[in-house]
Amino acid sequence: MENKAINNDEKKGAKKLIAPVIGILLLCGALVFAYQKISFAMHNEDTENSQIESNIVPIAPRIQGYVDVIYVTENQYVKKGDTILKLDDRDLKIRLEQAIVAAKSAGANIHVVQSNATSADASANAVSTSISTAQAAIETAKANVEAAKVRVWNATENFKRYEKLYHQTSATQAQYDAALTEKESAEKQVAVLEKQVQVAQAQLKSAQQQAKASQTQANGVSTQVNLAEVGLQQQQTNVDFAKLQLSYAYLIAPCDGYISKKNVQVGQLLNPGQIVMSIVDDTQLWITANFKETQIEKMKVGQEVTIDVDAYPDVEFKGKIESIQAATGSKFSLLPADNATGNFVKVVQRIPVRIAILDDKNDQYDLRAGMNADVAVRVK
Repeated sequence: MENKAINNDEKKGAKKLIAPVIGILLLCGALVFAYQKISFAMHNEDTENSQIESNIVPIAPRIQGYVDVIYVTENQYVKKGDTILKLDDRDLKIRLEQAIVAAKSAGANIHVVQSNATSADASANAVSTSISTAQAAIETAKANVEAAKVRVWNATENFKRYEKLYHQTSATQAQYDAALTEKESAEKQVAVLEKQVQVAQAQLKSAQQQAKASQTQANGVSTQVNLAEVGLQQQQTNVDFAKLQLSYAYLIAPCDGYISKKNVQVGQLLNPGQIVMSIVDDTQLWITANFKETQIEKMKVGQEVTIDVDAYPDVEFKGKIESIQAATGSKFSLLPADNATGNFVKVVQRIPVRIAILDDKNDQYDLRAGMNADVAVRVK
């Protein structure tokens, strides 16, 4: 009986010790937890208000057309340069052919106009030759007139001498008649040569008028050549534009990524700018963390960041601060607060901080835009 009493007393004493020991352990654990939290808070700034972001590129046609072929499906991965969708391009091909034919016609027109220009140049050269010939003929005729006048003077002087001799009966009638004939012949020759000068001058005047007409024609042909060249350039521009329009019938992936929000069917009429799907660009991911304005005092670009993604609670990702936004998030809201209306209430503002994920290309973990994450910035 005494042994049983002793055992009961020992059990009661052991039970009395358990509660203080548990309390001491809990207190120690609380102290350690508080120390870790305080130490972490002294060296880090953290927030749960953060999400993974990526570029989401909308896909929209640049021309109107009916959908002919769709080459992708929802959530399909595509590479930059892959063809996503094709519009019906039959009318665009016809327009391109029309533009090519018009360009060929403009090129042929240039050859015709250039041939006319060559003919006009040849005509102008011929007229120029005629002017030179007429000028030379005038000079020759004038020289002949002067020579004839000299002969007239000489014949007149001879006639005067023979006339005196004839009246003095020192010259015969035949000699007198020969001198008179020579004088009259020389005078008539002068008259003929002066007429030739007038004819040569008339020819020169006609050639000069022809030269003016040829020059006017040449200027007109030159203008036609310039206009034909401009027309050819315009038609070539139309060809380039038609090729560009034809290329718009094919929607090409502007980046690597996943097809999302696909909202298009074969045969559907699309208008320019109508968004038919989006591509989630997975080549670059980052986190937008909205820190309180009281947390960014010691934050700087380049500081290390620890990232915990809710989808992978047992994985810790590394990052660094890329930039800090120059305005609070509320400044970009649809209806920003106006504190000058008389009903001011102070609210702690949030400032977006862009954080680069250093190991976002880890194939073991699929990080997606919109995932929630907890971030902690090492500020000390």
